Amino acid sequence: MEISQIATIAGKEFWDRIRNRWVLAVAIIFTAFALVIAYFGAAQQGAVGFRSIEVTIASLVSLVIYLIPLIALVLGFDAIVGERERGSLDLLLSMPITRGELLLGKYLGLAAALTFSTVAGFGLVALVLSAQLDVNALFHYFGFMASSVLLGCAFLSLAVMLSVFAADRTRASGLAIAMWFFFVLVFDLLLLGALVVSGGQWGGEIFPYLLLLNPADVFRILNIFALEDVRTLYGLATVFPPALAKPWLLGLVMLAWIAAPLAIATWRFRK
Repeated sequence: MEISQIATIAGKEFWDRIRNRWVLAVAIIFTAFALVIAYFGAAQQGAVGFRSIEVTIASLVSLVIYLIPLIALVLGFDAIVGERERGSLDLLLSMPITRGELLLGKYLGLAAALTFSTVAGFGLVALVLSAQLDVNALFHYFGFMASSVLLGCAFLSLAVMLSVFAADRTRASGLAIAMWFFFVLVFDLLLLGALVVSGGQWGGEIFPYLLLLNPADVFRILNIFALEDVRTLYGLATVFPPALAKPWLLGLVMLAWIAAPLAIATWRFRK
């Protein structure tokens, strides 16, 4: 693979998103939601204003799990199949560029756009709250931002894989929506249902490992387990062993969720 070829395609994908204001729109959405949650998240208890970084991150985690996977899937579901339907894929492949370079370049460009919008959106909130945060709080918040980027890149990798396998944009969009429902809504319900129905006999011991099969759950554990008060509130301390909740280990799992679908997509696209 030639780095220059990949960089050229990635740059085109990134600047296309900049020019159509996609990045700006997503960054504004992240900033608006994060500010509302930070200052009005405790309104139900009759309090308004920033309370603590722990409560803010816990609320933002719930938001990000729904929002970022959806944005990533919508962003990447037509990365390849869209080019095929527009008739531009054959033109691209007629140039001195390999299929692997094309796929990786498109992924990196889309990932850069998603990363830029995520960091810009949540970073503005960090600037607003910086006067009220100590070094430890800022460390947790930047860790939350980094894990949000990893979550987005994982679902973007899944979206690109769908785009390679799908026959047309309609099927790709349907598969992307189905994937969002499965990982964000259905997966945890299936696990909890199996535990409840079996009285804890089925899957109790392997439950923590099954959670690693969902990048959204890995993201949740990565953020919540680092916050003592919130961890107890979520009940993770009783179902997830601390030895498995090490940040570096969960980070590697997230990287695997990025690399594996992308490797499958590259293999399929080359064939």
